[in-house]
Amino acid sequence: MKIAIVGYGKMGRLIEELAPGAGIEIAGRFDIGQPLEPGDFHVAVDFTMPSAIVGNVRRAAELGVNVVIGTTGWYEHLPTVRDIVDSAGIGVVYGANFSIGVNLFFRIVKQAAELIAAHPEYDPYVWEMHHRHKKDAPSGTAAFLQKLLRDPYGREIAAASVRAGEVPGTHEVGFDSEADTITLTHTARGRKGFALGALLAAKWIEGRKGLHEFQEVL
Repeated sequence: MKIAIVGYGKMGRLIEELAPGAGIEIAGRFDIGQPLEPGDFHVAVDFTMPSAIVGNVRRAAELGVNVVIGTTGWYEHLPTVRDIVDSAGIGVVYGANFSIGVNLFFRIVKQAAELIAAHPEYDPYVWEMHHRHKKDAPSGTAAFLQKLLRDPYGREIAAASVRAGEVPGTHEVGFDSEADTITLTHTARGRKGFALGALLAAKWIEGRKGLHEFQEVL
């Protein structure tokens, strides 16, 4: 399988490094601000920036290329992206987080929230920390955790964000009461898990159509 990388930063270079182990060949490299050009590939993996996503998906649609969107912070444009995908008949995978561990964490949090919400003495919260280069706050992962808590609690749950240093990513969901505190935490040790998830998504979306969340890949 051959793919293109859109956004040749730390994530793009890591995807290139890990691709051979996943049976994938990199057939195109396009940095931020460099438009996607025709090539010998059917899937593009995008780790650019939120403001570039709509334009990148539109260009991929013109070329008939499927897309894996690893960038977060663009979800207010989701209806526009859906229209592009449906009109062009391409396939797109997006997600709050491409780490398999984080997606398992999502399922654990959902089950915990449904159990603990029956005990109103516990107040839920979301806290997350990322490196200082991350643009969106709260992160897409934190926003998804808020969404998981919204249904069982019937209200919006606040999220606190910290941006400092080179922390890959830490997410904590807590349930606090006068008597005690329950915490669930996921800590990323590096970017490798995100890159491997993106490569898995690239293989999955090849030949498919429509807009899909990463959890469907799992």
